[in-house]
Amino acid sequence: MSSMPFTLRVATSIADIPAQVWNACAADEAGHVDPFLDHAFFLSLEESRSAVRETGWLGHHLILERGGEIAGVMPCYLKSHSRGEYVFDGGWAEAYERAGGRYYPKLQVSVPFTPATGRRLLVRPGAEADLARTALVQGAAQVTLQSGVSSLHVTFCREDEWELMAAAGYLQRTDTQFHFENEAYGTFDDFLAALSSRKRKVIRRERREALEGRGITIRWLTGAELTEAVWERFYEFYMDTGSRKWGRPYLTRAFYSLIGERMADRILLVMAEREGRYVAGAINFIGREVLYGRHWGAVEEHPFLHFEVCYYQAIDYAILHGLKRVEAGAQGEHKLARGYRPATTRSAHFIADRGLRRAVDDYLARERSYVAEAVEELGAMTPFRRGIPDEQD
Repeated sequence: MSSMPFTLRVATSIADIPAQVWNACAADEAGHVDPFLDHAFFLSLEESRSAVRETGWLGHHLILERGGEIAGVMPCYLKSHSRGEYVFDGGWAEAYERAGGRYYPKLQVSVPFTPATGRRLLVRPGAEADLARTALVQGAAQVTLQSGVSSLHVTFCREDEWELMAAAGYLQRTDTQFHFENEAYGTFDDFLAALSSRKRKVIRRERREALEGRGITIRWLTGAELTEAVWERFYEFYMDTGSRKWGRPYLTRAFYSLIGERMADRILLVMAEREGRYVAGAINFIGREVLYGRHWGAVEEHPFLHFEVCYYQAIDYAILHGLKRVEAGAQGEHKLARGYRPATTRSAHFIADRGLRRAVDDYLARERSYVAEAVEELGAMTPFRRGIPDEQD
């Protein structure tokens, strides 16, 4: 094993890091790169002006080198706000600034606007991978201190990374999402058979009422079917729903054209068509084992159409294609009744100021306890049968 030390430098643009090198670090041991870790995804966010300095996402990507060669990378941004992160620290910022501190700018290790768990310590597989991960964790903390920013936040990281960062002094945080787990179902009806009779009937009714009598047809679009005309329509949905939900949607129109060019085979649009025009749709990204549901929008309101387009169609697709899980984005306890189970998400936080660190540490200890209890309680509320004979319907 080489005794040559690791060095760390910062790139302000993802374009400064060769795609082949980035993806070699992002790939798992089987050589697969998750869609949200692909160089093309980050580059599209940057080139579309969605995640850039002007929107409060200045690239501050950490590059780990040994002997002049890149051994690892960490997608990182210098943030002037806390929007688009889905892990909420606004209360920390307010308290720190009331006490005379300056919370922003801060460093954010994440995939912008994407609440999906994945690797954040991207290192080349091999004998020195563990050393490189440790060097990235320690180096990121040093960059935080040397930069004079308040904090570093690593959001939606994997559990093994979360524990590694805790050992280096990062604070641990948890939250809850809802995921569909594919228990080797052959069909959607096989999935329904695992639910209580009452819940089966509710889901069948929702699916029926979402489409029947309304002239709505569901279409799955991917690959070459993702034309500019389709993206133009989907962006209308995104702008309509995003403007009401967030006030200012995060993604630009150009982002969709760019990912359509670069990642079309890894994207699934579920589109609802009525009278020859699309009226609603949801975008999903296709991983090796997971279907990631991101956002949806609609220009017409129809009962249960949201559930059909976002949740039930995603389950249909996952079962048909043998995917192990559907991750349907942040929050939403209404997903529980539709066959999605509670799952714990994790983030790690390096706080430079000792006073703020003590306060946040105390808060997070109580929050983790609450989240653990909530996950257990929600798990008992799923619609699945519990070994009790169930009536047929």
